[in-house]
Amino acid sequence: MTSELPEVGKVEQTASKANTTAKLGKLREIMKQHGIQAYIVPSEDAHQSEYIADRDGRRGFISGFTGSAGLAVITVDEAALWTDGRYFLQASQQLDTNWTLMKSGLPEVPSKEEWLVKVLPPSSKVGLDPKLITVAAARQLAEALSKEGHSLESIHENLIDQVWGDAQPAQPNNTVMVHPVEYAGKSHVEKIAALREEIEKKKAWGFVVTLLDEIAWLFNLRGSDIAYNPVFFAYALVTKEDVILYVDDVKVTEEAKAHLGSSVQIRPYNEIFENLRAMSAQKQGQKLWIDSRCSLALQDALGGAKNVVEARSPVQTAKAIKNATELEGFRQCHIRDAAALCEFFAWLEKELVENKAVISEVEAADKLEGFRQKQKDFIGLSFDTISGSGPNGAIIHYKPEPETCAKIDVNAMYLCDSGAQYRDGTTDVTRTLHFGSPTADEIEAFTRVLKGHIQIDMAVFPKGTTGYILDVLSRMSLWKAGLDFRHGTGHGVGSFLNVHEGPQGIGQRIAYNDIPLEAGMTVTNEPGYYHDGHFGIRIENVLLTREVSTKHRFGDRPYFGFECVTVVPIQTKLVDVKLLTPEEREWLNSYHKFCWEKVSPLLTEGSDAYEWLKRETKQV
Repeated sequence: MTSELPEVGKVEQTASKANTTAKLGKLREIMKQHGIQAYIVPSEDAHQSEYIADRDGRRGFISGFTGSAGLAVITVDEAALWTDGRYFLQASQQLDTNWTLMKSGLPEVPSKEEWLVKVLPPSSKVGLDPKLITVAAARQLAEALSKEGHSLESIHENLIDQVWGDAQPAQPNNTVMVHPVEYAGKSHVEKIAALREEIEKKKAWGFVVTLLDEIAWLFNLRGSDIAYNPVFFAYALVTKEDVILYVDDVKVTEEAKAHLGSSVQIRPYNEIFENLRAMSAQKQGQKLWIDSRCSLALQDALGGAKNVVEARSPVQTAKAIKNATELEGFRQCHIRDAAALCEFFAWLEKELVENKAVISEVEAADKLEGFRQKQKDFIGLSFDTISGSGPNGAIIHYKPEPETCAKIDVNAMYLCDSGAQYRDGTTDVTRTLHFGSPTADEIEAFTRVLKGHIQIDMAVFPKGTTGYILDVLSRMSLWKAGLDFRHGTGHGVGSFLNVHEGPQGIGQRIAYNDIPLEAGMTVTNEPGYYHDGHFGIRIENVLLTREVSTKHRFGDRPYFGFECVTVVPIQTKLVDVKLLTPEEREWLNSYHKFCWEKVSPLLTEGSDAYEWLKRETKQV
């Protein structure tokens, strides 16, 4: 599933436009009461989650745009929404005439700061909920506004919640589950000890953990408060003396309490703000370590920026480098996941081609979930399945809806991007297939995407290399034909955690140049091409970064490469072998041999899935 971390999340796709006139009118009345001339509505929750609970879907509620990445700004007479290239088409379909779509990244499209200073009257006040903006983003926005005589105002009562009223969904309160060491590979006691060592090096009095996947990883707990991500609403504070988990007691089972032990204090979720105020007052001259994604509200509770050390979360870094147990979990869950996909593609092809069945995009997605549910240690999906036929495949984060989705066309490209959560790992795989006779243009585009995919997979690079540097490998063949794609090439993947995980990634975002790829990191390899109104192509595998042996060792430093754990065939009917180099052709044949060896033992000999896998892994 494509990502431009820290963006991306649950996407609902529909061509209908919501009428936002009444909602905007009510919001502007409340804005007037607070004396503000603009109000900012981000996509994220108080933990900067890419996937959010229904209650936190404020930007979607006020704008009608349900894509995961975006930011809305409402003034007294205008409303604008910024989103990236993955969602241009979807946003244009969903926004009504009250809104201006700002296509982030395109020339001459202003940033929210540039737009605000242009449209606001002198000495305006711009309001926002400080729990929903990071300290880094708030600082940038405040500086841009102050230069033009405007100010940023924290409003602790969320104004969208007031517009939403009683119809707003309730806060999830699901119980947590223990993630045992047999899957985690390291105890929470070891992880906390390592974190304390980092706190000591930073000369801080503690570290506040705010991201939900980091909390789940640190304490070896999992939850279900947010769809597809096994996380739960909580904060955590680790100091030299104490470990405090701020989570509502109703969520913590006796098993979880026994797992955490007496060394972890459990306090109510919202008590963290009061606790930080009191603790910070006692720590005169000392500073608390926060990540730049920490909310402005938490920094305010600490007494402001003067009382914090702002640096990347050490939990994020530790979580990104998988241990041996987690890496083996990735290998094993991807084999089982591939068996489910082989069953699905064999079923789908037989139904469409032989039985002439009429199957909708939603029906196909549901059938795939059914095949996955039969696999060992299956917990649930890792995101909404993207099941797109023909032109719907060109909508990068398309989600079919029962009422509006298309029937799968045997004579069109079919893009399926899907994944699952297993106790031993998380999967994310995309395959593009054609069940009829693809056109020459479709074959060429597919082959060029495949060439980029292969170049990433075969890459060997010295320690210190970033995904920003590697990204060009995925695009070279496309560029030679004047083609490209508007999303990152790869993102990290959690271990029975979020399907999109940072800080690493492969893409054109300059932030990726700050994060070298390290042995043990996961990353997806998913170049694509999207012909709006016609078809979409994406080929996605999950890779593990590992040290490789090279003839030389220039600079006396290690060299890294990738181990592919996804083992689902790539449809060779869509490949123009003449466009492949001998090395690329050898890669494709070796990959398919690997797929056959790993997956065929899980399938019943002679079954449709077994025969499909045998055919699809034939050498070319």
